[in-house]
Amino acid sequence: MSGHAHGRGTESAAHTHTAEKTAHAHPADGPAHTHLPDGVAALVHGDALAAAHVDALLRVVPPRDPVTRPDASARAERQRRRWATQVVVVDELARRACAERGLRPPEEVRPAQVLAVAEEDVADLGSIVAAVLAHSPAARVLLAALESEQDVPESAVRDYYDRNPDRFLTPDALRRGVDPFGGTDTSDHLPYEGVREGVAHELRRSAGRRAFFAWLDRARAGVVYAAGHEHPGDPSHPDHEHRH
Repeated sequence: MSGHAHGRGTESAAHTHTAEKTAHAHPADGPAHTHLPDGVAALVHGDALAAAHVDALLRVVPPRDPVTRPDASARAERQRRRWATQVVVVDELARRACAERGLRPPEEVRPAQVLAVAEEDVADLGSIVAAVLAHSPAARVLLAALESEQDVPESAVRDYYDRNPDRFLTPDALRRGVDPFGGTDTSDHLPYEGVREGVAHELRRSAGRRAFFAWLDRARAGVVYAAGHEHPGDPSHPDHEHRH
């Protein structure tokens, strides 16, 4: 299929990118951080999450940006710890959600086996959630379950196809430089029946991601962070920044 469900199209497809960005742009409302016992990075619904898990992830994930000034380096390292805390916290939340749903994730990936994160996933999901999905089998299982639950009506699939003619040009039409919005012939487009399944899959995938972000916003409301482990975008700490 030549199309993807993040161009013009149905509301569910057209606003996927915006919805996903909004869903994880800021930490959930509630206490940003509090004084917790030494060695504890966060309380996840009242249960202590050891800072050792954050340390293990930091040991195998290189810094994202090279820095030269000592002050900038120290700030970047503090933010990297906050970023890693989010990855570990979301993994814990996803494992709990899988248990509640009766889902069995595969064996946990050890820190030394953390998977690479594709740049396109960072762009679509943000660096934290992209890293979570690379690092956490539970998060991937949960996302797959949420995707499978999405109902994509035939009308939405057809609407996406009709609204995105540029994504369904034939190879010959592309070679001829046909303007998809300027009076093309029917033969210039891939037939609907041939691309329908691919479009439905992409729309279901987009809906599943939105459901994942909605779940994450709700789940993170029950997390309290230790000082130094807050969300990187939390404006209450002096290193505050908001980056994807």
